[in-house]
Amino acid sequence: MREYLLTLCITAAVTYLLTGPVRKFAIVAGAMPEIRARDVHREPTPRLGGIAMFFGLCAGLLVADHLTNLNEVFAKSNEPRALLSGAALIWLIGVLDDKFEIDALIKLGGQMIAAGVMVMQGLTILWLPVPGVGNVALTQWQGTLLTVALVVITINAVNFVDGLDGLAAGMVCIAAGAFFLYAYRIWYSYGIEAAAPGTLFAAILMGMCLGFLPHNMHPARIFMGDSGSMLIGLVLSAGAISITGQVDPDALNLYAGSEKAAVHQTVPVYIPLLLPLTIIAVPAADLVLAIVRRTWRGQSPFAADRGHLHHRLLEIGHSHSRAVLIMYFWSALIGFGALAYSVNSASMWIVLGVVFLSAVGLVLLLLPRFTPRVPVWAQRFVPPRYRRRRRAPEATAAAEAATSTEAEAPGGEERTPVTAGVSGVNGATAIGARSRFLDRR
Repeated sequence: MREYLLTLCITAAVTYLLTGPVRKFAIVAGAMPEIRARDVHREPTPRLGGIAMFFGLCAGLLVADHLTNLNEVFAKSNEPRALLSGAALIWLIGVLDDKFEIDALIKLGGQMIAAGVMVMQGLTILWLPVPGVGNVALTQWQGTLLTVALVVITINAVNFVDGLDGLAAGMVCIAAGAFFLYAYRIWYSYGIEAAAPGTLFAAILMGMCLGFLPHNMHPARIFMGDSGSMLIGLVLSAGAISITGQVDPDALNLYAGSEKAAVHQTVPVYIPLLLPLTIIAVPAADLVLAIVRRTWRGQSPFAADRGHLHHRLLEIGHSHSRAVLIMYFWSALIGFGALAYSVNSASMWIVLGVVFLSAVGLVLLLLPRFTPRVPVWAQRFVPPRYRRRRRAPEATAAAEAATSTEAEAPGGEERTPVTAGVSGVNGATAIGARSRFLDRR
């Protein structure tokens, strides 16, 4: 565990220290596109944050190669080299897109080529654990197609969710944390060496996200861009492929019985990790909804719009920070809920806890629309937005008279009266109308 933590800390430190110089380089290079109609930020912000994240990845792999225990991962497996090759290719494509805006089909082709490079070097799915059947061996073509599909889906899911400051990096960090605990449990508790590469990939991915987040939290000083979002999506998918399609469930020895029993025991996590819907469930749902929405309108699935989940959270009244925290909450609930269920799938308390936290999350989603009526005696204990506003008749008449006449400044200039509580006035978004976008209806 100490070597994994050391690798994580060095990766985070390198990423954090390089992000500042990369920001200056992005400004000089002109990687600061103008604000588009679908953007949420109000000022041009440099991209190319993926450069710092890629060098953090390289530093993490280099340090792990020189550690005593983690060195065996490089000696016994070619998966770290496969990851580095695919990451370098997808990173170059992302850098070019951040600077020159590459066509979506070209990026899709580059993603498939990067996945093919990893497959050629051994990072592929060899078999699938199927409930009631056992391990199903895949042919070379079946394993290649399934691996490429998983990589492309994960990359685009992370890329689609990268729409708010700190959203993609935080959600992937939470997913990587849950994945690291699961992979480390298989590697350390059951002594399965095939899970060591996936554990290393998860630790490095957490370091990349943690090192970049301080620069990317709202208000962001730099964006990761496609060079960063596609990179962390590829690393996340590489860990899922490494531990899902190459670890034999029967080697866990969970039952003394047949292989089918072992597959039944591990299915709560193995099947979701096949298409990592638990660790990136929210980005995957956003991806599916975006494809359905755009094709229904007759648009390309890669056409940008304002219909993503984080945009909808802003539309119903959540502030930028609260929308990001809500997305964090759902990612952690799904990822760590699946992790807890994989440890003890027979415990009813885990299911009840997940249901209770889901109800809490739904309440948080509805808070902007719901303003409770607080009793008079309790108004001093609640925030101002929930207090009843009562005015004396004289004050009401004076206020109406003041707003009906035009106020003039001392220099003779006319001033437009400002209504308190309107969104956009001095950054006030917690009271009154809060929608930043046009009404869809």
